[in-house]
Amino acid sequence: MIVPMKKVSLVVLESKKRDALKKLRKEGIVHLNTLDVKGSSVEQLKVEKQVLESTLQKLSEIGKSVEKTQNRTLKTINGEKEFVELHENVIQLLKSEDKLKEEIQKLSLEKEKLAPWGDFSVEDIKNLKEKDVDLNFYFVGKKESSLIEEDINYLILQRGKKSNLIATVNRELNDGLGAQKLTLPKYSLSEIEQNVATKKEELTKIFDQLVEYSDYTPTYKKEIEVVEQDLNFEIASDSMGVDEKLAYIAGYLPIDVVDSFKELAKKESWGYLLTDPAEDEESVPTKVKNKKWISIIEPVFDILGTVPGYKEYDISMWFLMFFTLFFAMIVGDGAYGLIFLAVAVLMHRKLKKANNAIVLLYVLSIANVVWGALTGTWFGSVAILEKLPFLQALVIPQISNYPELFGLEATSAQQTVMKFCFIVGTLQLSLGSGMNIHRKIGQRDLSAVSDLGWLVMILSLYFLVLMLVIGSAINVGAVASGIGIGFLLVVLFGAQGPGIPFVKGLAGGAAGLFSTFLDSISAFSNIISYIRLFAVGMASLAIAQSFNSMAGGMLKGFALPAGLLVLAIGHGLNLVMALLSVVVHGVRLNLLEFSGQLGMEWTGINYNPFRETVKKES
Repeated sequence: MIVPMKKVSLVVLESKKRDALKKLRKEGIVHLNTLDVKGSSVEQLKVEKQVLESTLQKLSEIGKSVEKTQNRTLKTINGEKEFVELHENVIQLLKSEDKLKEEIQKLSLEKEKLAPWGDFSVEDIKNLKEKDVDLNFYFVGKKESSLIEEDINYLILQRGKKSNLIATVNRELNDGLGAQKLTLPKYSLSEIEQNVATKKEELTKIFDQLVEYSDYTPTYKKEIEVVEQDLNFEIASDSMGVDEKLAYIAGYLPIDVVDSFKELAKKESWGYLLTDPAEDEESVPTKVKNKKWISIIEPVFDILGTVPGYKEYDISMWFLMFFTLFFAMIVGDGAYGLIFLAVAVLMHRKLKKANNAIVLLYVLSIANVVWGALTGTWFGSVAILEKLPFLQALVIPQISNYPELFGLEATSAQQTVMKFCFIVGTLQLSLGSGMNIHRKIGQRDLSAVSDLGWLVMILSLYFLVLMLVIGSAINVGAVASGIGIGFLLVVLFGAQGPGIPFVKGLAGGAAGLFSTFLDSISAFSNIISYIRLFAVGMASLAIAQSFNSMAGGMLKGFALPAGLLVLAIGHGLNLVMALLSVVVHGVRLNLLEFSGQLGMEWTGINYNPFRETVKKES
């Protein structure tokens, strides 16, 4: 359920606002409405956090680069003074490392430029110049060499196919020759190479020191948490309005902690006002609180990053139930379910406790095993089903993937599974309409009749889908009447609502006639879209059967290891693709089709109270 919220407006003495915020942070129950402030303290802490995060990332990368070759032990530092000293050392080393890398890059570019000229002593050339022997070096094309002025003395140092390396004495060549002149470098080629080698040795020493410091990544993580907590405090402080001697700020309280807040406010002599959030208030956070068995679906919502709006529905229970079914149908294979179950057991034993993710994996894997048993699917192999009679006893022949073993036609079994998919889709979409009706009746909202129209239309469209997809015989007149009645109710009552005159609501519904028509088509396609449960499950089965066929001829003699490898790789890939299909299709049916029927947009703000996340140590 979504916990009801109270809006709280807090007023304290301006001189005690920071002390009040510390008390409020320690209590950790109020979700504050903060502003996008840009105070000096806030900006300074943002920069500090960014530097710490960047340093942590670099140290983590260094630690990972050596963890396979060195057994390292993570360390922590207690005390702010000790950390400051450590951090300054790391920053200095990283700056030195960057500077050395930049210098090496420049030297390497210089080396690349000098390579064609060969190695020579720069000092010798300078000494000759002091003795009035000024040498200039050029690359000159062979054709251009004949154009050099006769009074210029030069030596050919190296002959090439297209150009020569020459040195002129006390004269420079005319620019018109297009010769490439050597700008005398600071160091010779051999000196540059020696310089690069020296700097690389320095880099190695710095890297070794950074490896030692990489053991302190836990300390950096903790320090980032401290800075983040300080940053949130300064943002809250700068977000408080000030009027003469009073400071004020607004936020939200879950209904179940209102008494705790009142006791704190009374103790601290704060002024406050508690009100219900306005109907059109968009900043109200969402706190979802469910029973333990429902909360196992929370890891999925955390991964997806979805939060229902405060005025929307908490569909956790329905999401869990339908997602479990969708998972079982999409993965489809009972043997894969046993693999998931084994993974859950191993994770459980390793962590020594079953968190929500592990319990969810237990539920999904068991559902997968059950569906695989009902359809007779074990590694996509009919041979397993034939050789183990007790597995055949678990099968429902009408939905079996091998109906021929039970005297049924494959087409008949496939149509039964498709019909089941449409039934599931119709039930889920009808549930959405029913939930809307229930809520709106409680709010005395006349538009509940339009949701009744959607319910009638969805139930009627189900039979139309059966006729068009499976070829089932239906009463066309009754179905058409149901669709027409439902459509009419949606048009007449879709724009009604509390405080809206009935005639004005009729006009609004008529204005949205074309939009309602498109939504009706969408409802039809939504029911059909549930056939993806059948299609993806069949695709997974076909892939498994294909790999079984590929390996079938190799499961004997010397080829046995190769055959087992084909099976392992094939079923491994199939299992991974099945998991991806669950994300793409199983989640989609809940977050688009079902949520769309409910009118949910998933634009909620997570309840995040202003609280103490880490205790600072001196």
